[in-house]
Amino acid sequence: MTPLALSHPAPSRRARLTAGFGAAWRAVRPHLLVLLPILLLAGSVAAGISAWSASRTNAGIAALEAGRDVAVAPDAPAALSVARIKFLAARDRLEEAEPLLESLDRNGATDSAARARYVLANARVRQAFDLIGRGELDKAGPQVTLARQDYRRALQARPDFWDAKFNFDVASRLIRDFPEFDRKFGDELKAEPKQIWTDIPGQPRGGP
Repeated sequence: MTPLALSHPAPSRRARLTAGFGAAWRAVRPHLLVLLPILLLAGSVAAGISAWSASRTNAGIAALEAGRDVAVAPDAPAALSVARIKFLAARDRLEEAEPLLESLDRNGATDSAARARYVLANARVRQAFDLIGRGELDKAGPQVTLARQDYRRALQARPDFWDAKFNFDVASRLIRDFPEFDRKFGDELKAEPKQIWTDIPGQPRGGP
């Protein structure tokens, strides 16, 4: 009697997929074993560079805050640029700070640019008070006008910048005390007081 031929069932779809994945894994595994150390090394190098850059930035900021003059490139990190602008503003070297401020604007560092403008505006108001004290009103007027403009631009970027709002009012009071400033030097960035002094209770509302 001829034995019956037993038919083997076709492999299931899951089995075929498993076999396919297994074959693919065996094919790519040698390449992954070669690439893995390279990827790990690249990641370590990138982390090291990032840590070195952060350390260098922090060292530069610390040096500037300690009063040491440190050169800062226009493409430096925003925090370092602001520290350099503070250093220059404290020494009335405002023209040197302008390229750094322009770089912050170009790079879209809105918050840092607002803080930098606030610092520069404070320096201009300080200069204006010194000039007024010496009776040099012709020189004081432009400083007050530029300070008001910087405060306004800082507030356009950060409407909640309370210190800038307060100091803007101080600069505006100088204009009211010395109206010849406004007649001689103008003020390019016009804004209503109510747009500057928003809903902060107990703050100046435009009175002298």
